[in-house]
Amino acid sequence: MATLLLVRHGHTDTAGKRLTGWQPDVHLNDRGRADAERLVERLDGVRVEAIYSSPLERCRETAAPLAKARRLSVHSRRRLIDTGYGEWTGRSIAQVRKTKLWRTVERVPSAMRFPGGESLLEVQARAVDEVIRIAQDHRKGIVVVVSHADPIRLVIAHVAGAHADHLHRLVVDPGSITVVALGDGMPRLIKVNDTGDLAGLRSGSRKVGG
Repeated sequence: MATLLLVRHGHTDTAGKRLTGWQPDVHLNDRGRADAERLVERLDGVRVEAIYSSPLERCRETAAPLAKARRLSVHSRRRLIDTGYGEWTGRSIAQVRKTKLWRTVERVPSAMRFPGGESLLEVQARAVDEVIRIAQDHRKGIVVVVSHADPIRLVIAHVAGAHADHLHRLVVDPGSITVVALGDGMPRLIKVNDTGDLAGLRSGSRKVGG
């Protein structure tokens, strides 16, 4: 089975404040750049076979130091992109919380379609499809996949066999790593929202892919 390290991009000035979605030119701040550099240290000794990323700058900037250190290319995948918020793109979370539609986001996420944008089930479908494709291309390898909070949380829900309506029970912090094993056998959820040591993935440690 392939072992996928799902990395949420590092900190930005808008994270947790605005719905940036597909908005371009949202870059890592100083803390986010430190997150990206620390990723290199955290994965020291881990045999990374390939690196994939959402096409948005904040993800590619997170992947860049690791790619440079490992002399690997960063493969851009559109289906790893953040949620398409449509007309809500760029609005503050404080603003949209005042709308009636926000109640659907909080209570029944699976029924939510953002005005002029995607439904959360569509986000889940494309993200899950993409990580499965990546796993099929790297059947016994360890692969880094840099994406955004919602796609990662929705992949976690899928792997764990949880309903998409449980989305808000899951926390995926900037710079965190979630580890899943995907392949011919049963999917496995190995780590969630990890911000510390990843020694268990190093060569000679316990096999995580099964």
